[in-house]
Amino acid sequence: MNQLIKETSKMVPNARQFQMSKKNFTTISEVIYKHSGIVLKNIKEDMVYSRISRRIRKTGCHGFDDYLTMTLQQESAEFTHFVNAITTNLTSFFRESHHFDFIKNTAIDEWKSGTNRKKLRIWSAGCSTGEEAYSIAITLSNQIPSQWDTKILATDIDTNVVAQGKAGVYAWDRVSGLSSKLVSQHFDKLATDGKNEVQVKKSLRRTIFFKPLNLLQSWPMSGLFDMIFCRNVVIYFDKPTQKLLFDRFADMLVPGGYLVIGHSESMYKLSDRFTSVGHTVYRKVK
Repeated sequence: MNQLIKETSKMVPNARQFQMSKKNFTTISEVIYKHSGIVLKNIKEDMVYSRISRRIRKTGCHGFDDYLTMTLQQESAEFTHFVNAITTNLTSFFRESHHFDFIKNTAIDEWKSGTNRKKLRIWSAGCSTGEEAYSIAITLSNQIPSQWDTKILATDIDTNVVAQGKAGVYAWDRVSGLSSKLVSQHFDKLATDGKNEVQVKKSLRRTIFFKPLNLLQSWPMSGLFDMIFCRNVVIYFDKPTQKLLFDRFADMLVPGGYLVIGHSESMYKLSDRFTSVGHTVYRKVK
């Protein structure tokens, strides 16, 4: 039977339009790691092939060698599209809902009890298409005094998803799982031809500032944050990069500020500047 499978597989034509050599994959992996810290393991070869093939067709290049030669030239206009193609953007409204429950049931009361507090700053690092930042804003709505200066910063290395998040326009199926009350309060239906879309209300959008940002490069923010969300991002980095980022996040938090990471991520043996206060929620201690 095994021999039959082997013989049959030889008769199946290679469905790939372009050839991606081991050297091509190694080059892509090294460039992406140096630029973004993302580690592309061998199991990601098919994903890389699929995503870069789209760019090859889009640009009219003849294959991976041709595309990489063009893309990796100094100040190539294609380089941003190359990075955008590789980065993964999986998100949804109120994903990992326990984090938003923590804001509602614990953090808000703590913030409101602070003396002379007049502002609140939260950072969604690796915001993808914006659902996380808007979920934070919805959770804060009607809970934080209106006179407070409340702002949410939402950043991502992928310029395409940053633009989408800023627009706040989503297909109906992205919000269909929310309660009708939340949808009516925070979204407007759009009259678009043949599309069933909604847009986050302007009152909510104006509290969020979407910016492109590479977490491995300099951070231009001057103030400190009360809470930082960086969920399902560091899982793509190696341990030294994770350790560096956790330390930088601690530097950007107020004393006692919170860092929220993803369900599959851990700070174990990577930082002594935080203590666990909930399921993947950490408080800065030094």
